[in-house]
Amino acid sequence: MADGAFGLTQELERETAGVWAKVKDHVTPLEWPEQARLISAINRLKRERDAVILAHNYMTPEIFHGVGDYVGDSLGLAKEAARSNAKVIVQAGVHFMAETSKILSPEKTVLIPDLRAGCSLASSITGADVRLIKQRYPGLPVITYVNTTAEVKAETDICCTSANAVQVVEWAAREWGVDRVILIPDEFLARNVAAQTTVGIIAWKGHCEVHKRFTAQDIADMRDAWPDAEVLAHPECPEEILAASDFAGSTAAMTDYVEQRRPKRVVLITECSMASNIKGDVPSVEFVGPCNLCPHMKRITLQNIHDCLLNMQFEVTVPEEMIERGRMAVQRMIDLPPPTIPARYDIVKARHHVDVELI
Repeated sequence: MADGAFGLTQELERETAGVWAKVKDHVTPLEWPEQARLISAINRLKRERDAVILAHNYMTPEIFHGVGDYVGDSLGLAKEAARSNAKVIVQAGVHFMAETSKILSPEKTVLIPDLRAGCSLASSITGADVRLIKQRYPGLPVITYVNTTAEVKAETDICCTSANAVQVVEWAAREWGVDRVILIPDEFLARNVAAQTTVGIIAWKGHCEVHKRFTAQDIADMRDAWPDAEVLAHPECPEEILAASDFAGSTAAMTDYVEQRRPKRVVLITECSMASNIKGDVPSVEFVGPCNLCPHMKRITLQNIHDCLLNMQFEVTVPEEMIERGRMAVQRMIDLPPPTIPARYDIVKARHHVDVELI
């Protein structure tokens, strides 16, 4: 009997009350009844299918807080994919993330709710491109951002994320006994890493379409509108964005910053849902300012997660030979000791200015 709030049964209202408390600033009462029913149905299907959902920080709040078993950045989700005992992994994220899960857990069924959920950065480079780069720079280690396809990872020596890119660059230079490395495909990440290390960087001109759209004028306008707001930027943004911000770091570092410092007002220079999801855990913090949506991430919805699990559809596969080669690169990254604190990029106090060699 539907006699609870929002026209829900009392049982369903109790089941989803904790989720509603975290998403109520971003979901209207009109939307909530259907979302609550889908959340309940998805969580039931997970138990029936022996499945877990890996939800990236850029998922919408009802997914992130409602059905995500493991939530976080690319590195965190990659680790959870390897550790999980579930038979089925549903990637609430984009296609390269699902491929990474398959590389680390080839015996498991990996599903993605929409096969079209791609990534502008991942599509900016191919395995053939990497092979040509290696021919041009023989003997140099290839470090590939985890935001790449399985084909590219198979040509890679070690992967990295924005959370550990500086650490990986310096490790690879020591292991290979070289003074420069190849860091691909994100040009802005490579330039921002270069300012934090004495290791030379050879980079590729790939970009995240979300972070590339931000400008220094955006930050100037936000400071005019909210002079007391602290501005946090992701290192996939251009260097001038990081220089104009109060703090720059990976999604994990930004989350840690907000949760530990609890500033009164914050601007996050990254994908929109990041702020919405952190807000659910730190309601006292006010998030302000414009943000950019990732059209690929937004292809994932509660409805297609439900349908994906119900019909066991949209399986992601990777050729066995590619899995073996790609796993080495990802596993090397996972096996490195984690940074003492989540990585930050201090552009204002950078060690030095260094030119990046752009391929």
